[in-house]
Amino acid sequence: MRRVTIPVAYMPLVDAAPLIVAHELGFAEAEAIGLDLVPAPSWSSLRDMLGLGRVDAAHMLSAVPVAMSMGLGGMGTALSAVCVLSVNGNVIGVGRPLEARLRATGFGFDFTDARAAASAMKAVHADKLVFGVPFPFSMHVELLRYWAERTELGLDSIEIRTVPPPLMAEALEAGDIDAFCVGEPWGSVAVDRGVGALLLPGQAIWQGAPEKVLATRTDWAETEPDLLGRLIRAVWQASRWLSKPDSHITAAQILSRESYLDLPPELIDRALSGRMILSGHGEQRHCDGFLRFHGAAASFPWRSQAKWIAHRLGLSHETRSGLAAAASVFRSDLYRRHMTQTDADMPGASEKVEGAILHPTAVGSSRGRLNLLPDRFFDGAIFDPDAME
Repeated sequence: MRRVTIPVAYMPLVDAAPLIVAHELGFAEAEAIGLDLVPAPSWSSLRDMLGLGRVDAAHMLSAVPVAMSMGLGGMGTALSAVCVLSVNGNVIGVGRPLEARLRATGFGFDFTDARAAASAMKAVHADKLVFGVPFPFSMHVELLRYWAERTELGLDSIEIRTVPPPLMAEALEAGDIDAFCVGEPWGSVAVDRGVGALLLPGQAIWQGAPEKVLATRTDWAETEPDLLGRLIRAVWQASRWLSKPDSHITAAQILSRESYLDLPPELIDRALSGRMILSGHGEQRHCDGFLRFHGAAASFPWRSQAKWIAHRLGLSHETRSGLAAAASVFRSDLYRRHMTQTDADMPGASEKVEGAILHPTAVGSSRGRLNLLPDRFFDGAIFDPDAME
């Protein structure tokens, strides 16, 4: 095969690891492609780089392609999410003043109980809580809003403000925000700088949240099927390597380089291993499945998840054509087509009832050995995509 270089944009986050590892450890080379990895300073600039053709693919917030299909965000370029890069991986944290008030009440920072955390926050803060998030159309926002509206906290008690991930700790220290929801390692950076403490992992709100996707322009995906297939497979192989515990040290060292995250490997390893340090008081929690790249169909673009995102962004069940358009952004069709030559075990369906899996569950699949992991919402609700049509 002729070797072709594909320009790919990314944000400096741990969940960009599949792209970085694919480039650094030869998984892209094995597919006869090179990856020209282009760092972006913000999610809006990354979106524009992809939409305007500066790059052909991008590490992208899962909600962005869905939002754009709904006419939100000011850019009309059609994007396709061709696979999921990461499941979970976000943290909710608080600044030192809020941490102190929570500790004064005896709150234990157990890092698991979303209801108790919301109640504690409500009890110690009478005014609106200002949360920093990386982008308006993101899983960060939807997790925060879902959590607030279904607990004592209440939607009226929170204000959401956009802050680029690398600046989150600075905004917290300056008092511009009271709290945040951000992808790692930027929550841990706030902890290590002594300006904040971690309250909850994103998975305490939704265990199966698709955080980042590999996105391309739809026209590029359809006119360059061979390149797209090579890219998807290279990323999948890198994700499989990342899923092995003995890969974490090497992965953290690669990501820590100045050209990527430019942070200590130990800090990056927290997200990869799920061994989180919550505060300057030294509390440590092991969070199984904190960030997942592979296994249990982690990279499969479920169309039901695109519908959940569209519903959260305001698309009602009465708009059937809009729901269908939103669902079609998660390209399970392209994923299946380009992954058939691998040993990936792909689910037989492209949609599922979100939030219904409480224990590892066997499902129909291409190779007959696929178990899906729990995807519970903290309040026990379910999202049935069939009920939305």
